[in-house]
Amino acid sequence: MLPQDTRTAINSLHKEGMSIREISRCLKVNRKTVKNIIAQDGIIPILTRTDKIVINEELLRSLHQKCNGYIQRVHEILTEEHKIEIAYSTLCAKIAELGLSKPQKQRCDRVGDEPGSELQHDTSEYTIEIGGKKTKVIGSVLYFRYSKIRYLKFYKSFNRFKMKCFFHEALMFWGHVAPLCVIDNTNLARLRGSGKNAVIVPEMEQFAKMYGFAYVCHEINHSNRKAGEERSFFTITTNFIPGRTFESMEDLNTQAHQWATVRFANRPVSKTGLIPVKAFEYEQSFLQKVSSFVPAPYLTHQRRTDQYGYISFDGNYYWIPGTRRDDITVLQYSNCIKLYLKRAFLIEYALPQNEEIKNQLFNPPGRSAKQHPQPRDRKNASGDEEKKLRAISNKINDYLTFALEGIDRVKYHRFVRQLYSLSLKLAPQLFRNSIERALQYRIKNIETIERIALLQMGKGDYSIPLIDYDHEFIDRDTYREGS
Repeated sequence: MLPQDTRTAINSLHKEGMSIREISRCLKVNRKTVKNIIAQDGIIPILTRTDKIVINEELLRSLHQKCNGYIQRVHEILTEEHKIEIAYSTLCAKIAELGLSKPQKQRCDRVGDEPGSELQHDTSEYTIEIGGKKTKVIGSVLYFRYSKIRYLKFYKSFNRFKMKCFFHEALMFWGHVAPLCVIDNTNLARLRGSGKNAVIVPEMEQFAKMYGFAYVCHEINHSNRKAGEERSFFTITTNFIPGRTFESMEDLNTQAHQWATVRFANRPVSKTGLIPVKAFEYEQSFLQKVSSFVPAPYLTHQRRTDQYGYISFDGNYYWIPGTRRDDITVLQYSNCIKLYLKRAFLIEYALPQNEEIKNQLFNPPGRSAKQHPQPRDRKNASGDEEKKLRAISNKINDYLTFALEGIDRVKYHRFVRQLYSLSLKLAPQLFRNSIERALQYRIKNIETIERIALLQMGKGDYSIPLIDYDHEFIDRDTYREGS
């Protein structure tokens, strides 16, 4: 179809007396097209389809609600009950036009960079080589929109408590806060809803009030609302991670802190030439200062002192001063735990930087673990016992493969140790026969295996091996007196 300007020119030339042939030759338009345009007076005609199916919008809305959004059922009702022949794809298109199938994308506001206006926070997942091993980590960034300074830290996992700890650490470092913090629709801070209708979790709402800001969610699929934050993740991928080596998570976060708060903060932004540190000095007069009396976030746990004077926490053991077995209150902070007995402070322990450290004894300075003995096999793996059991016979090896399949870690070690203990109590032949019978009937219960062994003993289906006596031992007077 020719544009309106060309149509107007054709109509004007015709009114000036130029022939159709001449107009066609000058404008390089087909003569039939020129005739049609002249007949239409140079106006694009509004064409209407005669075969277009028209369905009442109210009918579609009511059926969509009645069928709980299942369009296939709506199509059946229209064709069977209302006798409206419509293709399924056409029906889907009409429902989409009404905004019933999914909400239509809305426009977002364009917000300028104003001093002290807002913060932005988000997380992103990275795969980084740490200590020669590929590790998935989560990078958390807090970004000041106007001055473009940021705070970066990496975590193995990220939850609501770690989000609180990160905000406390970042805001205490920079010392100032903006009234708004733009986040995505994460369930760490959002209770329900999305965008401007999002309801923040009361716990996180009260946490934000302590520092003087409020969480605001941007609309779904409007991540450009915090484009500076998204750009930070791209810069981390292209500028921070390449060419650097990391020995541990502690080393990674040390380098990330230096890069984000010193190196990158003093580098001019490419387009504007703005230096974040200097811009932050100007922005501080528009920001609210963070009170130094805001307490660090913590979690409360209750623990019972065991018979060895330790409490368990996150897979490790921490010694408790004193001689009694009391109920201890544990306050978990981001990098340490504080232990209390009935509101009386007892001791503080630093949490291990490496989250993979487990089953370790932690004692106060000046006291060694030897002064607080522990069971030798406490939480040790059951690999040795399993190897000994599998080496007895092929049938027992097959039984262990069957019994240990899909079992969780705690029950796994317990079952192996119980079975190994049973093997020490029973004669070798009796144990093998019992396990073969258990494998035949697909039995995984230790008590049932013990009953099978008792039945085997009652039937006499096994032979008890003769015990070899040392003749020197038999000749002793004490042995003869005992016999």
